[in-house]
Amino acid sequence: MLQQAVGEAGSTPKARSRAKDVDKFVGTRIRERRIMLGLTQQQMADLIGVTYQQAHKYERGINRISAGRLFAIAEVLGVEVGYFYDGIDRTDRPEISRRQRLCLELARNFMSIDNERHQDALSHLARALASEAPETN
Repeated sequence: MLQQAVGEAGSTPKARSRAKDVDKFVGTRIRERRIMLGLTQQQMADLIGVTYQQAHKYERGINRISAGRLFAIAEVLGVEVGYFYDGIDRTDRPEISRRQRLCLELARNFMSIDNERHQDALSHLARALASEAPETN
């Protein structure tokens, strides 16, 4: 009886696994948003008052994020806290492909270019290369 009560009050292996999945999902959403904004992990860590290592662990879902810290991260990344949970119920959420990762990295690097003329030149180059690309249908 005592064991049954402890089992009901404590978390089951399935519940712990689900919690880890949620931590990883939230971490992935944080990473995606950070990259979209062109921030490095170090920059985000500085903005939320943690070490680079801690920010890395948040993004990997290794360390759980407190409610207050998640709120601070949301403010820094310019989103509502709910943003990090959008799509969590989808079971068919694919992994980020290599191409998507490259696009995110390209966006981050583009945003770090301070010279507007260089940004324009890069944009023109991308358009020119895209128009030369063979159709892949």
